[in-house]
Amino acid sequence: MVEAVAHSAPVKIAPSILSADFARLGEEIRAIDAAGCDWIHVDVMDGHFVPNITIGPGVVKSLRPHSAKPFDVHLMIAPVDPFLDAFAEAGADIISFHPEAGPHPHRTVQRIKSLGKQAGIVLNPATPVDVLDYLIDDIDLVLVMSVNPGFGGQSFIDSQLRKIEDIRRRIDASGRAIELEVDGGIDANTAPRAIAAGATALVAGTATFRGGPDAYAANIQMLRGA
Repeated sequence: MVEAVAHSAPVKIAPSILSADFARLGEEIRAIDAAGCDWIHVDVMDGHFVPNITIGPGVVKSLRPHSAKPFDVHLMIAPVDPFLDAFAEAGADIISFHPEAGPHPHRTVQRIKSLGKQAGIVLNPATPVDVLDYLIDDIDLVLVMSVNPGFGGQSFIDSQLRKIEDIRRRIDASGRAIELEVDGGIDANTAPRAIAAGATALVAGTATFRGGPDAYAANIQMLRGA
């Protein structure tokens, strides 16, 4: 049974451009911005850490002029450290990484912060919550993967609701304003469950971009209203 958690602010919606039309990405960014999204989620995959390849810092830089909304960049690459500067320079506002993607996660967080960006830790479905024990005082965001990373359109893994609840308690105990973001299989059915477990931000690809630009505002409002 998931207990509802009260939040002082509406849940943030971060459409994942992984589900956008890549032939017209600039237009897609402008459309989701106009439709009322809070962040723009950028999934970066290297074909090594995850079984897919998406985009690099050059594409992020080219998209930056199309929206003033925060770019929420999720790095699914290993090693991650050599690319932090490039994505920061390209216009990322939040840079999130997996602790498995480098030998020294604390050092990676330090580097992101030194670049003037917000730092996030990403937990795969099988990554234990304890990895946050000595990082929670330094990070700005925890991203819970409710699918195994690498592809869009996957089904929500229910066991991650317990993880979200656990992290919610840890964040509340820390007294810090850390965002708790959930990514994977988010739709009209799973969004309210993730929010009830303690999520403050939702990544949604398929659920946001379904139906084309004329539907984006309604799609975002549906998720926010969850």
